Amino acid sequence: MSTTPWRGGSAIELRGVSVRFGSVPALRAVRLRIDPGEFVAVTGHSGAGKSTLLAVMAGLIRPTEGKVVIGDGPADRSRAALLQEVTLAPQGNGLVSVLTASENVIMALRLAGLSQRDVRTVAHQALASVGLADVGGHRIEELSGGQQQRVAIARALATPTPVLLLDEPTSELDHANRTRVLDLVAERAAAGVTVVMATHDPDTAARAGRTVDLHSGEVAPASPLG
Repeated sequence: MSTTPWRGGSAIELRGVSVRFGSVPALRAVRLRIDPGEFVAVTGHSGAGKSTLLAVMAGLIRPTEGKVVIGDGPADRSRAALLQEVTLAPQGNGLVSVLTASENVIMALRLAGLSQRDVRTVAHQALASVGLADVGGHRIEELSGGQQQRVAIARALATPTPVLLLDEPTSELDHANRTRVLDLVAERAAAGVTVVMATHDPDTAARAGRTVDLHSGEVAPASPLG
């Protein structure tokens, strides 16, 4: 994906962030800093708040209390501004089922500001990088669950933002494709992109440089992986 203009990563800071859905707490006074270019895995049991944490970082959920700062500004600035800074690959892939694999990637690239001249080339390279060079013209609804997940990962990896958020990116992948995807994610981090990856899988988390463990919406001190 050499035509994609990668930019250095942005810092992410959560300052006492709490999120409640009605009376149910999802995050509790989270204080966390992720440095520019850092690769962090967020771990924890189902329902611990991993997806909520990423959604807050992406500006999709506003904190009930506290503040999120991405780069030089808060995550609650306009969605258009955040699309230039943050890419989220959500759990469940978030693809448009009636569009083709290529069209899903191209749409994200156009929203991120890439020129019409570049998007088709970048989309093809992105799909090829996850082993899907031959499915670009297939609608999402025609693909298997694992293929759909790889399309979503290709779309996220191709988008030239300084922050990349991945929610369970390997959950439906076999060993070979899990390794392929994690190698690509590590490549982005090595290039300076800030990567935050939510996962329940210890082997997937081990590819990151640091883990953040969530317990019922609270964050334990992060520690380097040995």
